[in-house]
Amino acid sequence: MIFKKKNSRRDFISSSFMLFGKGGLGLMAPPVFSAANSINSSHFYQSNYHSQDVKSASVVQMAQMIRDKEISSVELVNIMYSRIEEVNPQINAVVLTCKERALMEAQKADEMLGKGDLMGALHGVPMTIKDSLDTAGVLSTGGTLGRKDHIPSQDATIVARLRSQGAILLGKTNTPEFTLSGTTANLIYGMTSNPYKEGYSPGGSSGGAAAIVATGGSPFDIGSDFGGSIRGPAHFNGIAGMKPTTGLVPRTGHIVDYGGLFDAYQVLGPMARYVEDLKLILPIIMGPDQIDAAIHPVPWTDPDTVQIKDLKYAWFVAHGSTKDCSMETVAAITRAVASLETAGIQVKEDAPIKDFQEAEEVRYQLSSADGRAWVGRLTEKYGTKQTHPLLRLPDPSTAIPSVDFTEMVEKLDACRSKLLQWMHNYDIVICPVHFDGAAPNPTVFERSSRSADDYGYMGIFNLTGWPAAVVRAGTSKEGLPIGVQIVGQPFQDHKVLAVAQFLEKELGGWQAPPI
Repeated sequence: MIFKKKNSRRDFISSSFMLFGKGGLGLMAPPVFSAANSINSSHFYQSNYHSQDVKSASVVQMAQMIRDKEISSVELVNIMYSRIEEVNPQINAVVLTCKERALMEAQKADEMLGKGDLMGALHGVPMTIKDSLDTAGVLSTGGTLGRKDHIPSQDATIVARLRSQGAILLGKTNTPEFTLSGTTANLIYGMTSNPYKEGYSPGGSSGGAAAIVATGGSPFDIGSDFGGSIRGPAHFNGIAGMKPTTGLVPRTGHIVDYGGLFDAYQVLGPMARYVEDLKLILPIIMGPDQIDAAIHPVPWTDPDTVQIKDLKYAWFVAHGSTKDCSMETVAAITRAVASLETAGIQVKEDAPIKDFQEAEEVRYQLSSADGRAWVGRLTEKYGTKQTHPLLRLPDPSTAIPSVDFTEMVEKLDACRSKLLQWMHNYDIVICPVHFDGAAPNPTVFERSSRSADDYGYMGIFNLTGWPAAVVRAGTSKEGLPIGVQIVGQPFQDHKVLAVAQFLEKELGGWQAPPI
């Protein structure tokens, strides 16, 4: 990539926030723009880019290029739509677009800039949004037939915050039904594919988001993570993804939102090609909205202030599961650890295996302890009569007595306490995201035969609520991306992002797919 100028993220975000403040902390009504006969604002821009270059640019770079009038928002939006039209027939990542509105908003952004006015840090930058999040005036199905015609009247909290900072919605990305699967497929839009290898899975549930970001069809997206749904797709598609600490980002307007037994599991966070973009987006979307009662007013610390050499590190591959990692996965984690050690950082191999095993057993049992009545309530809430085979439906035979249920909830909190005591010894933990790269998409949808003993590397950090980021660290034998997971103590997201950016630089990060 060659760009005429490259400001640092710190310079960019500092100047931006001085001009228009931090991302809003409440819901905002979407702006209303009048239609224009001609959408063309390039007359006061001097383009100094190649379209191939700009598709690979970071969000930070795109925002700066717009501010410097090296490219107009209209031009950038059109480039993104051209890329979507080019790649989407092969991967089915973007399930609908709102092109007319996006171009009107882009023209408005260019006109404002021409007058010296800026909306925010994302002024004129396009984005896609996972279809599980409400978008005002734009179809939002959550992958379930009960919402196939649902058009929300207002944006989800984080969508409103992004738009208030000038981001422009290109369209929605595919998700499994209610986001409750690791395979991105539903009865409305079908199945999404991995852009790195035809017929392979992009992961789930944010598979559509990760796939289109990886191809350069969108600068960034917002994913949801109930058991790895940001980190898994980031791993399988070779991009950067961040699951923030539980309690940092409001879930208002997501199809599986806030409250209930599994409240700590569900987290929303940014997905982009570069860590510097996660650092830009997270402080915009975090903070209470006075609706989601679990969100805390935690001050943001700039990751650029973190001295990573002063942190305490652990790493592991073996963690008590009956499944083994591929040689390529082990090699990727080994390279990540070696990169830290080369920088003069001591990294200790350590994992609380017995505590992991106990916690995973409780997590596994709790998922169906009420007979999965919680899933039944979702289908009833949205009027869904026919569901995708991937969705595990209620099964009253798995329900346990209430006295056993309450005991299990107590065990869950005890497990969290034990793991937190272990984590108190470390600032950062390095481990795999998954056992290998992506596998082929299924041709037959069958219920998973997994047990509590073959757990992976992601769900445990939904149980704890700790922050975790993913960056690309290697390649599978099939030629697909392999990521590394960087985990931190609760509400130490800035430290996670600082280490993630270091490893991204050392290990190469995102690489354009062959599509």
